[in-house]
Amino acid sequence: MTQHPIFSIIIPTYARPERLTNCLHAIAQLDYPGDRFEVIVVDDGSPTSMEAVVAPFRDQLHLTLIRQVNAGPAKARNVGAEQANGQFLVFTDDDCAPVRDWLKALESRFTTTPRCIIGGRTLNALPNNLYSTASQVLIDYLYKYYSVEGDRSSFFASNNIALPADQFRALGGFDTSFSLAAGEDREFCDRWLYHGYLMLYAPEVQVYHAHSLTLPKFWQQHFNYGRGAFCFHQSRARRNVEQIKVEPLSFYFNLLTYPLSQTSPLQGLLISVLFLLSQLANITGFLWERAQVTGTRPVVIPNRL
Repeated sequence: MTQHPIFSIIIPTYARPERLTNCLHAIAQLDYPGDRFEVIVVDDGSPTSMEAVVAPFRDQLHLTLIRQVNAGPAKARNVGAEQANGQFLVFTDDDCAPVRDWLKALESRFTTTPRCIIGGRTLNALPNNLYSTASQVLIDYLYKYYSVEGDRSSFFASNNIALPADQFRALGGFDTSFSLAAGEDREFCDRWLYHGYLMLYAPEVQVYHAHSLTLPKFWQQHFNYGRGAFCFHQSRARRNVEQIKVEPLSFYFNLLTYPLSQTSPLQGLLISVLFLLSQLANITGFLWERAQVTGTRPVVIPNRL
């Protein structure tokens, strides 16, 4: 590569070779000049090396594979960012597949608003999986709820965001005390806003998300989100930031009724039930994590069904 790329795409991965293959295949098909972006895959200590997965794409992409001792996706993203040469960092996950105009859409947004986080839209790649659909509808609701003042937002998931590399480094990257894939993106967005930076939602910046879930995995996912929520509040306390207030009852009422307007009546009802379950799992995870930190005995149900 003869010049610095505009974009550095950073992908943390752990023991999902098929998903990573699909992700890299989609990136190789991007409608964007190959000399204007690089791809950095950070293997978070997978039992088997990912070299065999990335090798077929080395002729198609400017690709770097980094391996670290297992430390979680927050650390993996930071390690990737340290090696990045691009003006903008673009984060996605190994189970995501960007659409062809992904980088073109990002470039268009950054041309007009270069000093911000751009958060894109995530599309469910598994519409026949009820739990994956519920997970995506929940994200859609949160994006709608936390979008204020037109395009301004206050939360983006880390599987489809882009931002200036210098601002990311100035903030110290993701908080590596979040060892799970839960809460570290929320904390980073909160810290970003605390420093007065801008966040813009760009629904035309799209990736397909293929997160296959079962009922136990759905519970575990939201249990972990609850754990991450506790870590998020701990992080804010360390920064002497006022704790976030509990959302009003209207938030939860609208949450439970939102699926009914987004899908068929039967599926909407089932997803509403799963939303209720997700909130129970979230509270359980929050209390469980608090008990581990404070040393009190957790009076909660187990973290899996």
